[in-house]
Amino acid sequence: MEEPTRDHGPQPIDTLMDRWKLTNHELVEASPEQLNHKQVQKARKGRQLTLPMMQKVMRAFNIAIWSRLTKEQQQTYFEYQHRHLFNYAKGYDAAWQDPNEVLIEALSAS
Repeated sequence: MEEPTRDHGPQPIDTLMDRWKLTNHELVEASPEQLNHKQVQKARKGRQLTLPMMQKVMRAFNIAIWSRLTKEQQQTYFEYQHRHLFNYAKGYDAAWQDPNEVLIEALSAS
């Protein structure tokens, strides 16, 4: 029987943060909750988090992105759920396509 692991390797949030050009510090700054750099780093590197911690990171991630968007872009922004950011979350789908692809490209071009 294989021993359960708490280390799940690099997570989808790591790739998404790179694509949105977000740093750990920006997530900590954007969070209205008590979120620290160590928690964000653990989330990115795949250390297993509890559901409330995954949701806290998810909220900070969405707020950090939301604050960069114009009013028009905010109307089309799809809010990420924890199942989109962590591959060990219930409901995770590896084949999921990011609906914010156009926004990411628009921000990268400007």
